[in-house]
Amino acid sequence: MAQAKIDAKMNDASKGKFSRTLSMADRSGRLLESLDQIEIRVEALREEATAMEQERECLLEMIQSIQNSQEMRSVCDGEREELSLTASRLLGRTLMVSISVDTIRNDQQEEALKKATAIIDEIAGKVLEDMEGGRKRLQALHAACVTDAPPVPVDQKFQSVVISCALEDQKKIKRRLETLIRNMDNAEKTIQIMDNQKVDHSSLNNGK
Repeated sequence: MAQAKIDAKMNDASKGKFSRTLSMADRSGRLLESLDQIEIRVEALREEATAMEQERECLLEMIQSIQNSQEMRSVCDGEREELSLTASRLLGRTLMVSISVDTIRNDQQEEALKKATAIIDEIAGKVLEDMEGGRKRLQALHAACVTDAPPVPVDQKFQSVVISCALEDQKKIKRRLETLIRNMDNAEKTIQIMDNQKVDHSSLNNGK
């Protein structure tokens, strides 16, 4: 009789332990599922923030392009002043928007990003001295960031540096180079328009 009671208690204890084990596994599964869902939302948040960061850069570029455009120079003084004030207001409001998506990097990626940034900064700082040479160097750097075969020479040294960067940094480097090249193209168009106007003006004076 006593043995039967002992066996019964052991069975009850075994059932309780087994029940708790299932319960813990179930809770663990639910927590893991919740974390998986949160991870999806975190990645979506980072993607949306990155898209907003790119939109901010695009807006700044558009405003500055308008400020430096030939159309802005061709309007009368009163209209130009009003347009300039509006552009400055929009520029200020855009700059007040702060968006930051930090990238996790190891030591090698951190060093590679510094090298890539230094190379671009050096070229960007000298473009006014030699616009054509600067544009070719920037195009060679950009060619190192794309997978398709580019129509310009590839800067192999820069390519090895970029490959060592974090993936998100690679995308940002590529976007920065595209912006610099686009800005140079716009600047050259403005210079050409101004030069053509000067030629036309000279022709009119000679005609007199």
